[in-house]
Amino acid sequence: MPRRPAQHDPAPWKQWGEDLEPSAVQQMRDACALPVSVRAALMPDAHPGYGLPIGGVLATDNAVIPYAVGVDIACRVRLSVLDIPPAALDAPRERRRLVSAIHTETRFGIGAAFSTPRDHAVMDHDWSVSPVTSRLKEAKARPQLGTSGSGNHFVEFGALTLEADDLGLRAGTYLALLTHSGSRGVGAAVCDHYSKLAMSLRPELEGPAQRLAWLDLDTDAGREYWAAMELMGAYASANHEIIHREILRDLGASALTHVENHHNYAWKERVRTPTGEERELIVHRKGATPAHKGAIGFIPGSMAAPGFVVRGRGSSDALDSAAHGAGRVMSRAEAKRRFKWPQINAYLRERNVELMSAGVDEAPFVYKDIEQVMASQRDLVDVLARFDPRIVKMAPAGERPED
Repeated sequence: MPRRPAQHDPAPWKQWGEDLEPSAVQQMRDACALPVSVRAALMPDAHPGYGLPIGGVLATDNAVIPYAVGVDIACRVRLSVLDIPPAALDAPRERRRLVSAIHTETRFGIGAAFSTPRDHAVMDHDWSVSPVTSRLKEAKARPQLGTSGSGNHFVEFGALTLEADDLGLRAGTYLALLTHSGSRGVGAAVCDHYSKLAMSLRPELEGPAQRLAWLDLDTDAGREYWAAMELMGAYASANHEIIHREILRDLGASALTHVENHHNYAWKERVRTPTGEERELIVHRKGATPAHKGAIGFIPGSMAAPGFVVRGRGSSDALDSAAHGAGRVMSRAEAKRRFKWPQINAYLRERNVELMSAGVDEAPFVYKDIEQVMASQRDLVDVLARFDPRIVKMAPAGERPED
C-alpha cells in the first residue's frame, strides 16, 4: 500500500470561468481535501455531478476514483467531415436522406439495441478483465454496439467552417457529422459496481465525500477497475466508429477527415506536483477535454449553438485540459417546469435547425453561452473551425438520462 500522510493539506487547484455554481466549486474543494489528491483544475463549463463536478480535473497519487471518471465511462465526441457538398443541408431531397440515415443507422434511449448486432473487433478484446464486463458482454455490449443512448447524447449534421487551411483540408465550408455518446449500459454497470466497492473500502468518508471513494492501483480491485475502464474506452470508440461507418455507408459518402476525443476517463500522465517534482499521476477528466499541446479536439455547444474544433495549448495549470461543452445552467426538472415546445421550436426555426427528437430537458436554454465558455479558456485552446448544427437527433422525451 502507498504511504498516506497523517495530515494532508488540500491539493491546490485553479478555476476557469467566474459564474460557476457554488455547489460545483464546493465539490472541487471536497475532492482536493482527499489524502490522495495532488492537483486539480475546474473548467468553465463546470456544474455539479456525483462526487467530482462535471468539468472537474483531478490528479491523484496511485489512486482512481470511479465517480471522478463518471457514470458514462469514456463518453466522447466524434466529428467526420464528409465529401458531400454542404448545400445538401438546404436541398429538401438531400436533407431527407440525411434525416433518414440518422434514423436508420443508430438507436436512441435507455436499453436501445439492434436486433441484429453490428460487428466490430472490440468484441474480440478480453472481456474477462472484470466480472461485470464478462457478464454483460453478450447481454448488453454486443446488441448495443452502434447505439447512442439518452441524456445529452446526440447525432447531428451541420456546417463546418474552416477559416484557414488546417486538419488536412482547405479553408471553406463542409458538411460534417457529429456524434456524442459513451459506453452505454455496460459502462454504467462498471461504474455502479466499482463505485460501490470503493465506498465499502473507505468507511471513513462520510456524506457527499463518499462518492469520492478511491481504489488504490496496487490492489486487485484498482487494477480490475482500470482494465474495465480501458475496455470501456475501446468500446465507446467502437460505438462512434460504427455509427459513422454505417451513416456514411447509407449515404454513399466518404470521410475527408475526422476528429475524436473523450472525457469521463482517467489517464496516467507526467504531472508537475506543487513541490515542483514531475512524476506519474492519475489524471481524471470528468466532463473535461484533453488539451495537451497540439492535440486536436472538439467542444460542442447545444442543439442550437455552435461547437468548435480546437487545438490544445498544453496549459500545465489546467492539467492539459479544457471544457467539454457549454455546461448546464439548470437541472432537468427545472427545465421541464420552465420550457414548453412552442417556445423551443420557434427558437430552433430561427436558427434553421431541424430537431428529429429530444426532451425539453435538453432545450438550448439549459446550457451556458458557449461563446462565453470559449472566451474563458482562450489560454487553454485555439479554435480551428466552427460547427453549426442543422439536423439534430437526441433521445425522445421521457427517456431517463444516462450522460
